[in-house]
Amino acid sequence: MTEYEGLLPLYKPRGMTSHDCVFRLRKLLRFKKIGHSGTLDPDVDGVLILCLGRATKVAQYLLEYGKKYKGVIRFGTSTTTEDAGGEIVERKEARLPIARAQVERVFDAFRGEIRQSPPMYSAVKVNGRKLYEYAREGMTVERPVRHVRIFNLVIDGCEDSFLPDIPFEVMCSKGTYVRTLAVDIGRKLGYPSHLHSLTRIKEGPFELRDCLTFEQVEDLIANHQFAGYLKPLESGLGMLDSWTVDDLLERKIIHGAVLPAPKGFQNHACAVYNNKGNCLAVYRPHPDKQGLVKPEKVLVTGDC
Repeated sequence: MTEYEGLLPLYKPRGMTSHDCVFRLRKLLRFKKIGHSGTLDPDVDGVLILCLGRATKVAQYLLEYGKKYKGVIRFGTSTTTEDAGGEIVERKEARLPIARAQVERVFDAFRGEIRQSPPMYSAVKVNGRKLYEYAREGMTVERPVRHVRIFNLVIDGCEDSFLPDIPFEVMCSKGTYVRTLAVDIGRKLGYPSHLHSLTRIKEGPFELRDCLTFEQVEDLIANHQFAGYLKPLESGLGMLDSWTVDDLLERKIIHGAVLPAPKGFQNHACAVYNNKGNCLAVYRPHPDKQGLVKPEKVLVTGDC
């Protein structure tokens, strides 16, 4: 079996879950060690980062990246799932368009840190069960409140008014439910609303233009060129501070050594590189021993 290693920015089509994409690529490559960087709803298309081989070890760090989306809020109706796939539960006919200036004022109120409760149709767990399991049984439970950050939120277009759709673009932190954002924006405008459509256009350093479709992946596999299109795992670690070490420390690091903290080491994860630019490990401050750092993930072993 061929071994693969690296990151694949994939264009996820609508109608597939993130796990569906992993499963399909596993079948195409006949290679099992594949994961993804975070769930993208089935009705959402766009950038999904798949991790292959050794790169699966860095998937947890890719989750920390902000995400950028283009979408459409439809006001006048709300749904059970907060998106177009749910059943309509409330209507309020919009007879007049909403002025651009009014939309911009509401968007202003959502920039920065906001509080969200996840939708009932989500995979967030409460008392050991996923919220969508309660929802399918017709039950409503108290949901946890989370703090998320909206880095930017703008109207996507030059229209002076909107009826019934508002196109938008948003850059947000991990854990943000854009469906819920659409509902909350509609409420501020005085209407029930839902997320009519959504595309993820950027995740971390990867944009739509960097993505391969499944059709392109199949062609590359057929021509034995697929491995050459994978991005190195280091390309996904740009959000971490970096520490470059010499050959002596490299040998210690690949064996998981606890080390004195280098000057300027911050109180969070740091990617450790050798002089060739290869990421060896991710280190954090030692939880019990001040002035020392220990490996959280060793990415290269002494057998390599």
